[in-house]
Amino acid sequence: MPDHPEPGAALDWRALWASGDLARFIFISLGIMLHATNETMVATIMPAMVADISGVQFVGWTLAIYELGSITAGAAAGRMISYLPLRSNMAGAAFLYAAGALLCALSPGMGWLLVGRLIQGLGGGALVALAFVSVERLFPRLFWPQLFAIISVVWGAAAFSGPLIGALVADAWSWRWSFGLFAGGGLAMAAISFIVLSAPGATQTRGEVAPPFPAVALACLALSVMLIAYAGVTLETVRSGLLLAAGLAGLALFFWIDAMRPASRLFPARLFDARTTLGAGMIMVFAFSAATIAFTVYGPLLLTRLHGVSPLTAGYIIAAEAISWSVLSILVANAPPRHERAIIAAGAVMITAGMVGFAWTVPSGSIPLVLACALLQGGGFGIAWPFITRLIVASAAPSETTITSSAIPTLQRIGYALGAAIAGIIANASGFSGGISTQTAAGVATWLFLAFIPLGAIGLAAGIVIARDAGRRQAPALEGGA
Repeated sequence: MPDHPEPGAALDWRALWASGDLARFIFISLGIMLHATNETMVATIMPAMVADISGVQFVGWTLAIYELGSITAGAAAGRMISYLPLRSNMAGAAFLYAAGALLCALSPGMGWLLVGRLIQGLGGGALVALAFVSVERLFPRLFWPQLFAIISVVWGAAAFSGPLIGALVADAWSWRWSFGLFAGGGLAMAAISFIVLSAPGATQTRGEVAPPFPAVALACLALSVMLIAYAGVTLETVRSGLLLAAGLAGLALFFWIDAMRPASRLFPARLFDARTTLGAGMIMVFAFSAATIAFTVYGPLLLTRLHGVSPLTAGYIIAAEAISWSVLSILVANAPPRHERAIIAAGAVMITAGMVGFAWTVPSGSIPLVLACALLQGGGFGIAWPFITRLIVASAAPSETTITSSAIPTLQRIGYALGAAIAGIIANASGFSGGISTQTAAGVATWLFLAFIPLGAIGLAAGIVIARDAGRRQAPALEGGA
């Protein structure tokens, strides 16, 4: 097959099927589905989980610790491929994912469930990273753009189906069987990998020298997020304050360590320099990711407890945000460059408006308005993120283009983990530390979203800076074309 496409070239599905590449791509997509479906499924079954094994104080941990596992595995996957064949890495990741899901299904309490979530995050993060590596190693360059686009569609469809799967399985049997279903899927993928991944690119290594693994930096990140999360479990002013301060200091230390070790860096230089397009963009990514995750973690639990909303309905509100993100991303993908400034500014405003709206609609229980806020927030991400990502990467130094591209989703996951940990502190301080009830849920719903508005304002300000920079970039181009 040719390595350089002709303009307008399209996928030849018959040729893909005859060569076995289609079966391999479907298999790779299964890893994306296991990861994406599980993320939205957990939000749906959270009320049943808490009712069964208690531990509402640790609800925020279920996402924070999963994201930490995903970040670590994502960083490791690209390096492990230098030592072990792709097939072995894929089978190991799927088995790890299955083991974590099985432990979640069998957990007698929240502690064991969190251990399972960590293991599952390691497996899921590796599966996602290996899916992108697989496209590069197993398919001609001709097909890469189209296959990556299909992966995005698979991710969106999986995120939408997660709530349905979780709600139906939990309603028919138990929330434990929801995890059991994913454990079976992981085991099946691990076994099938030895059959489907038989091409030389999957069974041989290239003898590449892998860059050093950022073990010290990632250990510092994990410890800092855990300190922040633990600060809210048992609320004592001095103790909780010290833990929170230590966690934030550890987070700063993580970024410093990463900057000081260029051979294993995860992020580009001047990461949070607001005077640059790259820095302002990274601030926006980090701030909005941390500020908006509270609804994903606590939204279904609050809506179910306060207003009697069914788990399926609550889950689909969460999924609607993901669908809005995907649909609007597609709609603005071909927007002309002259509209870039307005699109970025509109996206930042939409995200902030959705956040502020949750602070009123969730306590009041207006489900149509909650859905509207979810669509607004997801749509804001959808229209702004493609252009922000392009601007960030375009403004990076030529030697840092690759690391900048991979740094954006990594920073986004760190924002999710940190936001979930902080949301746990706020929720427990607002009443969940004494257990879950309608009264405590009302207190949490009032303060949880208000507390993140300042962080959202930082994201909005960074978005305005980026929109201004985009306008300045366009002005010389327009003058030159006049």
